[in-house]
Amino acid sequence: MEFSVSYFTTPDGVRLAYGTLGEGPAVIVPPGWISNIETLDENPYAVAVYEGLAKRHRVIVYDKQGCGLSEREASEFTIERLVAELKALIDHLELDQVTLLGDSQGGLTAMAYAAEHPERVTGLALNSAYASGPKTFTNAKVQESMLTLVGAHWGIGAKVLTDMFIPGASPEEADAFTKRQRKGASAEVAVGYLRLNYETDISELLPKITAPTLVFHNHGDRAVPFRGGQQIAMGIPNARFIAGDGSIHGRLTEEHQALLLDFLAGDEATDEAAAASAADLVTIMFTDIEGSTALTQRLGDEGAQVLLHEHNDLVRAAISERGGREVKHTGDGIMASFPLVSSALECAETIQRELTAREGAVRVRIGLNAGEPIAEDGDLFGTAVQLAARICDRGEPGQILASDVVRLLAAGKAHVFTDAGSATMKGFDAPIPLHEVRWAE
Repeated sequence: MEFSVSYFTTPDGVRLAYGTLGEGPAVIVPPGWISNIETLDENPYAVAVYEGLAKRHRVIVYDKQGCGLSEREASEFTIERLVAELKALIDHLELDQVTLLGDSQGGLTAMAYAAEHPERVTGLALNSAYASGPKTFTNAKVQESMLTLVGAHWGIGAKVLTDMFIPGASPEEADAFTKRQRKGASAEVAVGYLRLNYETDISELLPKITAPTLVFHNHGDRAVPFRGGQQIAMGIPNARFIAGDGSIHGRLTEEHQALLLDFLAGDEATDEAAAASAADLVTIMFTDIEGSTALTQRLGDEGAQVLLHEHNDLVRAAISERGGREVKHTGDGIMASFPLVSSALECAETIQRELTAREGAVRVRIGLNAGEPIAEDGDLFGTAVQLAARICDRGEPGQILASDVVRLLAAGKAHVFTDAGSATMKGFDAPIPLHEVRWAE
């Protein structure tokens, strides 16, 4: 892998290096915490990803001010500065529209640019990213210790960070990673961009992002905790969230790399996927809070609202984590849809398990059905939706009830169903067979 390296100048006169690989629609990769085009070919994982992308795209990477092959003096470490650099590169390349791939801190840059220039971004892929440093990195003592260590002993600090980025790496891989960090930036620059990680919050920009968005995040990520990706997926309208089981920061499985390539393939592939999904079964989930009116009478308006907000946050996080989409808030609960029945079942089980574990939390009933609903203006309608709502109404607090079609679709998926009898429901002529989904506390 060999990027063709060139330079461009920002409006304030700073010279920055950028590299290109491959031909096709442009995919720009804003740099993460520390970047260095010169050492990308020393990272086998980066080589595999970029060479895969370059088969169908013109991949463009660049070093921000203070890093890699770019001008190494830097004193301004702000998100505004990073967005200005990305804009200057896009203008220099005379690109009307681009797709952005933002890893880690590069995700901040990509999201902020996409929010400010929605007309120029056709797709947004984010990996191990976050929107709010204060909400993602919550241990102030650890932050200050890390800033002090990196500033005073960059060699030791780089080794500590290597263990966070790639836990379990071989001594050879860890040593190479540490050396790439130190070669990419000085201690002063590393501290500046590390502090930017901790302090920046662009959460308010997320609802302004209109580009199709795909979010990846590994459960065990120690460098950027999993909640960072969840917050992004919940904040960007219609974002798709894919959770990984790994612990290495930014490392996608081969399966997820393939999903990324498909996503970045462009409008034609997106349209084909949308057409295919329209013909597929959708699993619909309703949640309903036990006695919301009684809850208000018992706790008062303010106390009830606190519990309701906690419920909403928990349910939305579970939906996002399992690749679902919140369709709407129903007043006493949430309606969501899932492309896979197993994802919907896992989401429902997670909700009940976590609510049970929380002392004083509200209790909910959950109903599931699968079918081919009618989609209109972001909402879903039709018999499949009506039945899911009726099934939810039949449930008891703490219970998950599912239709027979859900049970059949989940055959062999390790979910446990018990016969809950049949029920006559409004609008349906024949009794509906119901099944309780059993979940472990």
